[in-house]
Amino acid sequence: MDLAETIKKLKKEKNAVILAHNYQRPEVQDIADYVGDSLGLSIEASKTDADVIIFCGVYFMAETAKILSPGKKVVIPDKDAGCPMADMITVQELRELKKRYPGAKILCYVNTFADIKAESDVCCSSSNAVMVVEKAFRENDEIIFVPDKYLADYAQKKTGKNLILWNGYCPSHVKILEEDIRKMKKAHPGAEVLVHPECTAPVISLADEILSTDGMVKYVKRSPAKEFIVATEPGIIHRLKKENPSKEFWPASGITECLNMKLITLDKVLRALETLQYEVDVPQKVITKAKKSIDKMLKYQD
Repeated sequence: MDLAETIKKLKKEKNAVILAHNYQRPEVQDIADYVGDSLGLSIEASKTDADVIIFCGVYFMAETAKILSPGKKVVIPDKDAGCPMADMITVQELRELKKRYPGAKILCYVNTFADIKAESDVCCSSSNAVMVVEKAFRENDEIIFVPDKYLADYAQKKTGKNLILWNGYCPSHVKILEEDIRKMKKAHPGAEVLVHPECTAPVISLADEILSTDGMVKYVKRSPAKEFIVATEPGIIHRLKKENPSKEFWPASGITECLNMKLITLDKVLRALETLQYEVDVPQKVITKAKKSIDKMLKYQD
């Protein structure tokens, strides 16, 4: 029995569901029950009757799954699979920011740890950040957006609202440069350019479409285009090719791989199922507060 078959067999024995983010290794995506973005995966897992969630992603994503499924055991196959952007703001820093802007509302990107979500008024995802900024606040509200300054910049340009930005960013997405897009467009003149809103403003300005990872998946299926330049972490290209075999996909840059995402391997998934090691636990007080900010966001989920 090969490794993938062993994992499938053990998954049934443990009544587990395996989730894989769009940026995971191809072989990890292929053994997952669900592949998608972090929020979508957590929502799907909450709908299942599984006792165990194996989350193949980074740590904050597994925390979100625990918040939405507090009665399930959530396990991450590698405890060191972190997120540099999520690490760029701490609860203490957020509290200091609140003191500087005492009347401001806190909007946090879903790419944050549970304790940041618990300190925030509302969450947003990359797909609904613009809608949340537009609709979740009163006209004159001051809004602090943490931690991604590039997603925040995109949202404020789209809405016309002035946001208070934190100096956080995704190291993988900022490696994609304007000249990379121009070079790829020259090499593939018929290709549509799909850009994630965590990219910098000059890169976003060259996009045909600005989309979250799941937004890219949905868009490619309905687009008549046959070629796409993909400006995000290249792990998603495996899924795009798998679901659209007649279309071609080109990574915008060759240096944007997220090493944290690639820490998870099939061997580690098997070990996670065998031992249920690296369980992700979130204190009940944090779950209760964080879930409020997530529930507010879900009113605006597309």
